[in-house]
Amino acid sequence: MQKHEMDLIGHFEELRKRLIFVLGTFILFFIVSFIYVQDIYHWIVKDIGVKLAILGPSDILWVYLILSSVVAIAGTIPMAAYQTWLFVRPALKETERKVTLAYVPALFLLFIIGIAFGYFIIFPMVYKFLLSMSEGMFMTFFTTEKYFQFLIHMTLPFGFLFELPVIIMFLTSVGVLNPYRLQKIRKYAYFVLILIAIFITPPDFLSDILVTIPLIFLYECSVLLSRVVYRRKQRMALAV
Repeated sequence: MQKHEMDLIGHFEELRKRLIFVLGTFILFFIVSFIYVQDIYHWIVKDIGVKLAILGPSDILWVYLILSSVVAIAGTIPMAAYQTWLFVRPALKETERKVTLAYVPALFLLFIIGIAFGYFIIFPMVYKFLLSMSEGMFMTFFTTEKYFQFLIHMTLPFGFLFELPVIIMFLTSVGVLNPYRLQKIRKYAYFVLILIAIFITPPDFLSDILVTIPLIFLYECSVLLSRVVYRRKQRMALAV
């Protein structure tokens, strides 16, 4: 009993150590991006075609904080993935350690691809569609806070959702998931993905469809990749 408690305390100490590394990385990236936040802001708004406004001094600080936080999250993902790998490494076999370590850069790469997909494809389509609905009816006037809230809702979730294939591959490689289980829960997964699409998009049918289709495609890619990892794992087990 005492040995079990000591092991548990050791796991918590290890987890605390990993979380400190992740938090320190986030703070470092946050400070750096806060210093250069004006350059980041001007790059984002250079092609929007309208002038953004603020309603109070606190809106300026909000822009600084939200832009710095998004950049810091993106920069922290590789460290968070690596620290997660270090935490679970003792429970993995030598071959599993090498395979799962390759997922660390893949997580960061897919996060950036997801952000780019949302920013360069989904966001312009939805943004132009909504603006076209106001032609001849309203004067276009955006506050900085509302614009960036809309932009983040259209981009940041894709950064995390695009990591789904790598996460499922990792869980398959450690035996938590398998492709057959993913196939059984497909209809429930679709339902959850549709809810996510509705939640992160403006309340119009076109936006929901534009977001739902790539999410379902990501899930099917995840099932396919899980099948590849599962079969390779079975072949390795038979070889041993």
